[in-house]
This record gives sequence, structure tokens and C-alpha cells, in this order.
Amino acid sequence: MTDPSSPNPENASESEESLEKLRASLASSDPAVVIANHCYGLFELAAVYLGEQPPRLGEAQFAIDALAGLLGASESRLGDAAGPIVEGLTQLRLAWVQIQAAHSSEA
Repeated sequence: MTDPSSPNPENASESEESLEKLRASLASSDPAVVIANHCYGLFELAAVYLGEQPPRLGEAQFAIDALAGLLGASESRLGDAAGPIVEGLTQLRLAWVQIQAAHSSEA
């Protein structure tokens, strides 16, 4: 039986090939689409933190701030994706304030 932690040249070769395919795919992608997808990921991350019981407000705020920073640096070049992302950021900020206020009154 082989040790699963020991390097396997066949697996390494497959991993390198997969990585090369991923790089080629990224290189041929529209950067606006890739960046918009990262924005959506940050939106989802913030929403997950806000939905926790109890809400993880600090972590949510960090994700919201990161989304705002990324959006601020790229909004004018995101094309059609910019509108929904800006709207999502606004919704997240409003939700954060509402959740924070609700939890402040409970304390």
C-alpha cells in the first residue's frame, strides 16, 4: 500500500496539466467577468456572515468593505455587471445596519 502523503509523479503531472488549463482559461477570459465574479463571491461571503446566528458583524463588515474597495476601483470598467453589484452592496450595507441595530437593542 502506498503512502497517500508521498509525492506521486503521475498525480503531479496531472495537477500541472490542470493548472495549465486553468491558466489558459483565465488568460482568455474577459477580466471584467472574472472581477465581477469575485465581487459576487464577496457579496455571498458577507451575506453568509450576516445570516449566522448570532450574526458575525465584524466579518461581514470586512467582506462588505472589501467589496466596496474592489467595486470602487473597477466599477467604471465592469460594464453591465456594475449595476447589480452596486445594488447588492447597497442592500448589504442596509442589512448590516438593520442587523446591528437589532442586536444592539437586545444587549
